[in-house]
Amino acid sequence: MRRREFITFLGSAAVACPLAARAQQQPMPSRIGFLRVGPPPPTYIGGLREGLQEQGLVEGRDFVIEYALAQSAAQKSETAVQLARDKPDIIIAAGTPSVFPARDAAGHIPVVFVTTFDPVATGLVPSLARPGGNITGLTAISSDLTGKRLELVKEFFPAFTKIAILVRDSSPTAPEYIQQSRFAAEKLGLALEVLTERQPADLEKLIVAAHVFDALVVGDDTEFTTFRSKIAELAISNKVPTIHGLREMVDAGGLMAFGPSFHDLYRRVASLVKKILQGAKPGDLPVEQPVKFELVVNVRTARALGLQLSPMLMARADEVIE
Repeated sequence: MRRREFITFLGSAAVACPLAARAQQQPMPSRIGFLRVGPPPPTYIGGLREGLQEQGLVEGRDFVIEYALAQSAAQKSETAVQLARDKPDIIIAAGTPSVFPARDAAGHIPVVFVTTFDPVATGLVPSLARPGGNITGLTAISSDLTGKRLELVKEFFPAFTKIAILVRDSSPTAPEYIQQSRFAAEKLGLALEVLTERQPADLEKLIVAAHVFDALVVGDDTEFTTFRSKIAELAISNKVPTIHGLREMVDAGGLMAFGPSFHDLYRRVASLVKKILQGAKPGDLPVEQPVKFELVVNVRTARALGLQLSPMLMARADEVIE
């Protein structure tokens, strides 16, 4: 049935049936635009739905989620513009590549972000307490966790001395991530090499090249999360142990991750979404930071790599994937 015919049918039904007319007057559900590179991991969208339910919002009745998914970070701006043209009630900018395109395209549409960079240092907002404008959200600010991940490598894999880090060339997190990694590596006595991805097609040759290093630390980036299965498969086949900041990368086959729980971050986004839908100004809502961190280890991957995991690592892990 064509859209025009469908609307005509509804109008006729309303005249014939007063109950249908009253039903038509019920408020329409709020439209939540979800902007991201690639499909969100189940833990992310599951966390968002869980949080919205905790806020008393029912999917289909109070809200619908409309996905705007770019195939790569390079397409994000175009995807953001298309989403803004559809005029959702609010935009969730999911992941680092989405945030600035969402802000630039949104106009008067409120934007709530979930990202790994420092929004103040990158100039996104003037302060965490009062972000101002039409934007707020949650940030993992993962650069200060980079040193901790290298410390864990040094502690649990003392034979590892040559480490590579993988970053995306155009990511706003890359410069600080590299700086923090170099500082931590020098302090720990580790040799460090930076591998830079400019497009997803680079991943295979970069991970093959990482074979000469003891481990590869993969930067927190939505594009890497999108290709998490490919990264894990390439790393295992090339005998490259990978260290991550996102447990979703370990679910896909990475060796180890330490960082904030993004399921929890997306669950907490729901509170900001509800406040904004009820009339709060995004710029008056403080940018929030993570409160839950987790260490996750994949034993299957360790076996495939021929690695012996220390009892101390197993004991300290919040979750062990067998």
